[in-house]
Amino acid sequence: MYRQASRLLIRALGGGRPVGRAFSTDAPAVPVEDSTFVEAWKKVAPNLEPPKTPLSFMKPRPPTPSSIPSKLTVNFVLPYQSEISNKEVDMIIVPATTGQMGVLPGHVATIAELKPGVLSVHDGNEVTKYFVSSGFAFIHANSITDVVAVEAVPVDHIDPSLVQKGLADFTQKLSSAATDLEKAEAQIGVDVHSALNAALSG
Repeated sequence: MYRQASRLLIRALGGGRPVGRAFSTDAPAVPVEDSTFVEAWKKVAPNLEPPKTPLSFMKPRPPTPSSIPSKLTVNFVLPYQSEISNKEVDMIIVPATTGQMGVLPGHVATIAELKPGVLSVHDGNEVTKYFVSSGFAFIHANSITDVVAVEAVPVDHIDPSLVQKGLADFTQKLSSAATDLEKAEAQIGVDVHSALNAALSG
C-alpha cells in the first residue's frame, strides 16, 4: 500500500498538475498547517498521524515595516562569540564574493557569501572595521542583517609585520608546490594574506 503512497498523494494534490507554492519570502507571519498535504495524507494513511512539513518548523516571519526605518539592526556572530548584538547602525559594508556590498535600511532581502576582506560598520562618524575570513550575510526585508563569519578580528589588532611574513612564506610555498593539494593550500594562504595586506593599506 505504501509503495503507492507517492502516486496517490500526487493524484490527491491535483492529478500530477503543478501545484502553486508560495516563495520562501512569502512565508506567513504566523505558522500555518499545510491543509492540502494533511488531507491527502489522511486519504492514503488514515490511521497514521501526518508527518511534520517544513512549515511546522518555520519561525514566524518578522513583520516588514510599512516605512523604511532610519537605522539598520545588525547582528555579527562568530562560532565562539557574538561581536555585535542587535546594534542599530547607519550602514555596513560586507566583502561579498561578488564585490563590496553596502547594506542600508530597507535593503532587499539577500544572502551573500563572504570572502576574505573587511567588514565595516558605520554608525554616525564612527567606523569599526573587522577582517573576516569567510562566512555569510543574511539581509532581511525588515532591515535586520545577520553576519556569520568563521573567523574575524578587528583590523587595528592585525600585526602588519606578521602579515608580510605570512604572505612571503605562502608565496614561496606556492612557487615550490609539487602537488595540487599543496598548490591549493598555498593559494588560499596567499589570497588571505593579500586580503589582510589590502585591509591594512586601505
